Amino acid sequence: MDPMNRRTALILGGAGAAAAMAGAAGLLWGQGSGFQSAGGQDLSEPEALYSADGRLQVKLSAALGQVLIAGRDANALSYNGSVPGSTLFLRPGDRVNVMLENRLGDPTNLHVHGLHVSPQGNSDNALVSVEPGTSFEYEYRLPADHPPGVYWYHPHRHGSVADQIFGGLYGAIIVQDPQPVPVSRERVLVISDISLTGGGSIAAVSAMEKMMGREGALVLVNGQLNPVLAARPGERERWRVINACTSRYLKLRLDGQSLQLLGLDSGRYQSPRDVEEVLLAPGNRADLLVTAAAGTAVLRTLPVDRGSMVGSMMGGNNGGGQSPAGPDGTVLATFAVAGAPAAAPGPVPAQPVPRDLRSLAVTAHRELVFAMGMGMNSGGMGSGLMSFTINGRPFDPARVDTTVPAGAVEEWTLRNTSPMDHPVHLHVWPMQIIEQAGRPVDTPMWQDVVNVPARSSVRVRIAFDDFTGKTVYHCHILDHEDSGMMGLIEAR
Repeated sequence: MDPMNRRTALILGGAGAAAAMAGAAGLLWGQGSGFQSAGGQDLSEPEALYSADGRLQVKLSAALGQVLIAGRDANALSYNGSVPGSTLFLRPGDRVNVMLENRLGDPTNLHVHGLHVSPQGNSDNALVSVEPGTSFEYEYRLPADHPPGVYWYHPHRHGSVADQIFGGLYGAIIVQDPQPVPVSRERVLVISDISLTGGGSIAAVSAMEKMMGREGALVLVNGQLNPVLAARPGERERWRVINACTSRYLKLRLDGQSLQLLGLDSGRYQSPRDVEEVLLAPGNRADLLVTAAAGTAVLRTLPVDRGSMVGSMMGGNNGGGQSPAGPDGTVLATFAVAGAPAAAPGPVPAQPVPRDLRSLAVTAHRELVFAMGMGMNSGGMGSGLMSFTINGRPFDPARVDTTVPAGAVEEWTLRNTSPMDHPVHLHVWPMQIIEQAGRPVDTPMWQDVVNVPARSSVRVRIAFDDFTGKTVYHCHILDHEDSGMMGLIEAR
């Protein structure tokens, strides 16, 4: 590991610097891959691309090649040679054109996760396949009332989603507020994980890791290992945090600092909520306000038990061979607060009252059962392979599993009969959480990834507004999605 640069060491000072170094080293000691990483560098952010006059035109070239990961050259996947890819800053009503160039050896495509846009044609169409050596132009038209928030983009070619995201293909999308929130600075923090060989290539993934949902040995923030974020006391920062991990749950803590949650996914609370921890399932995003207090704090993710198919043999949530986190969790970044105090920021503007579907008539009730078990072959005998199903069936792109009338308001029970958590993602239309673990939810909560704990259920309501066409719902443990835990839905 390279020593921290002098500027960073001076900012952290004494025990803070030692803690940051130990935290970064802790990630490396457990990985056993031989990849020589470098941590403790100043945070870098992806290139920022802003729409202008209601338009944004972007080219994304997906390729395998040399990229900078954890401070070292690696041979990984990327968009335009950067991990993460560029951050797209949009506004409601924008028209966005993305030319996706596939320079990979396998088919790919693009999903704008969480955006409320059409699923048809060359918009957010999960059924498009962009073959190697070809390009495809996407066009997204955001409604004029599109909610502000944190979104992201990544591949969604069934069968290779986990491999391509794990390899480095992802980037952030920010839909900006009509009335800005007064802050000293805004940061985009894309948290991902990856396993690399000693030579810097993407490590092979075992069948057991895929069954459990792989977790990488390196946990990165904007492609970096334990980067340093510098601030002054009293400054209020806005952190847009994305869980871009293929399977890893993030329980975020930043002890010694003031955290307020503006919202999760596309949902927004009327006023910020004071929090000590934020739990993000794979695919979830958090919009956080951090008010800095003098001293050095460590952003970490605490261990999360997301269940196991094989119990104690796999060691809690660490089945599949990923590096175990200690009881204090895994260090993600270091927040170094020093210098002259900053002036107090202005008040956070009140947000619109969230829509509440509980006052509307429900047009249909449905139950989706997410299950795992030993697979069956065509003769009815066990195949020896694990099956991942929704309502007893694995994904078939030629079969429409659910048909809904355009404009309907439906109530779905998401039931998980397996011993592992499943984060459920519905494209295009966000979900209002109505009931969790048998208890009603008091205030409107809107998410597009809803975690359904092992052997439990969650009730949600969905308004199928604005768009028709085919799209999908699936488990966002992406190895489970690729293995069949996905369904096709058509609004018409």
